[in-house]
Amino acid sequence: MRVALLTYSTKPRGGVVHTLNLAEALAHRGVDVTVWSLARAGDRGFFRAVDPAVTVKLVEFIDLPGDTVTDRIVRSIATLRDAFSANDFDIVHAQDCISANAVGRCIRTIHHLDQFTTPVLAECHERAIVEPYARICVSRAVADEVCAGWGLAPTVIPNGVQAQRFIDASDDTAAQEQWRSDLGRYVLAVGGIEPRKGTVDLVGAMAVLREHEPAVSLVIAGGETLFDYREYRSAFDERCAEVGVAPVILGTVENDALPSLVAACEVFAFPSTKEGFGLAAMEALAAGRPVVARDLPVLREVFGDSVAYASTPADFAARLREAIAAPPDPARGRALASSMTWDAAAAAHIEFYRRAAS
Repeated sequence: MRVALLTYSTKPRGGVVHTLNLAEALAHRGVDVTVWSLARAGDRGFFRAVDPAVTVKLVEFIDLPGDTVTDRIVRSIATLRDAFSANDFDIVHAQDCISANAVGRCIRTIHHLDQFTTPVLAECHERAIVEPYARICVSRAVADEVCAGWGLAPTVIPNGVQAQRFIDASDDTAAQEQWRSDLGRYVLAVGGIEPRKGTVDLVGAMAVLREHEPAVSLVIAGGETLFDYREYRSAFDERCAEVGVAPVILGTVENDALPSLVAACEVFAFPSTKEGFGLAAMEALAAGRPVVARDLPVLREVFGDSVAYASTPADFAARLREAIAAPPDPARGRALASSMTWDAAAAAHIEFYRRAAS
């Protein structure tokens, strides 16, 4: 079976992490896998090394001065379409709107649903849902959204987790101490500063928390994106100044350093307003850290009672304070993370591909 997995970026966003891990697990099961991606800003590879069993095809994408977000996405679709040939594969599996619009007939994983006001982007989003001949979602909650909105019935195949990387980091006291030496005690959020990540709410929560825990700071990692969140970033900066919170913004963290950054935090905050699964929070559980997550149906589905839930900045502050004062036994969360393997996800995908092909 020759499978093409397509993603839009080489950076460590959730869908890209999913694509690489799935590709490697499929290859380990004997599937001939090629990962296709656009390579932006001179990238010569993904954010981490990829197993040699997986073939990687990168398509150069050159940013042009004056490009809007819409311009970049339209050109991204055209650039990938011109480079890709579906005739070389038995299964073409797109992981996002850009690749689904680029490749034509395909399977699509819908990680989460977006809302666009720009007509061109709204049309791209719509086509990437309705035109694929088969669909996968990584949680039942998102599959139910697709069913309610379009009358379609995606198959649910949960994410896997590279749990052992984060379990090992929980035992690496030297690496943790280096982070604590640099950052002090901190609440960690991963995913950058953008509306979907609920970052402004987290600033409000930290303002309340620091009334009781003044030595605990906020650290934000990650945030590579195609979209223009300057207005949200301005609101974030204004809120920080208003409440006196000075977060440490790390940007993209090297893949090998991320597990110890997670393992060294006091508590992992996950205030996202929209998620498909919550992989970063699952990695935090593997690292043995308490997690406080937004009270969303999808996160209730995935995490059950292994994390604490909050809905407002005040709720988040209270749950963060409780987790710092009395961290829960990490065994339950670690067991959950360890139970979700990429090998199991790959096996489910192979069965899905066989059904789809027939």
